Amino acid sequence: MTLAFEINCHFEDGTGCGFPGPTLYSFLFKPIFGEDSGLYFNKTMLLALLGSIIIVGFFWAAFRKPKVVPGKLQMIAEAGYDFVRRGIVYETLGKKEGEKYVPFMVATFFFVWMMNLWSIIPLAQFPVTAVIAYPAGLALVIYVMWMSVTFKRHGFVGGLKNVTGYDKSLGGILPLVMVIEFFSNVLVRPFTHAVRLFANMFAGHTLLLLFTIASWYLLNGIGIAYAGVSFIMVIVMTAFELFIQAVQAYVFVLLACSFLQGAVAEHH
Repeated sequence: MTLAFEINCHFEDGTGCGFPGPTLYSFLFKPIFGEDSGLYFNKTMLLALLGSIIIVGFFWAAFRKPKVVPGKLQMIAEAGYDFVRRGIVYETLGKKEGEKYVPFMVATFFFVWMMNLWSIIPLAQFPVTAVIAYPAGLALVIYVMWMSVTFKRHGFVGGLKNVTGYDKSLGGILPLVMVIEFFSNVLVRPFTHAVRLFANMFAGHTLLLLFTIASWYLLNGIGIAYAGVSFIMVIVMTAFELFIQAVQAYVFVLLACSFLQGAVAEHH
């Protein structure tokens, strides 16, 4: 991974080196251990594991001894839990249908948010969700849940009607609509669900890398003036990333709830 402090040249320092911009290698990490076995453990896996421990530890500490008058930690945890429950699940699925999915959606929201937040945490400085395997894995879990609920609720024939948008009132264009809806629901939706999160985190981290490396590279001679501007952009982009990280966690869970809402609906 290319880091700013690993760059050994600067703008117009006489070495003739060019700007070492971020590449795909900025998203690849050497195994911490297990390289020879093929079942290796790298930085992104470590961050995902630590993130999971932090989330579980936070909610365990907040609710292990709940009080009628909550302390600060319990109040924060309750506010986060209630935001997902009422602001996303209930608004999309309703209280009756959505209550059973609240724990899963809360866990998913905070997991995605934590994986995104690693991007701006010192020493970590990498969003786990910028590696496509993690958004794809989460999207796959939600896809399996969505299809399971669809066919469990409506049966095999009813489930097919649900995912194909069957509506006999469409007349002659019904076969075309069913093909399009089937392709959209079964193939496109899970793909875009994963890629939306991945692409935003990938792009955001690339921009942060670009301006951070540029700040260091330009720190020489006349380039110092430009380095200052680039460093300001690092601060601006970091603040913007904080907003995007929360939004992407919200959108990911919102889409998951909308898929389930379609699964439990009587008419697609």
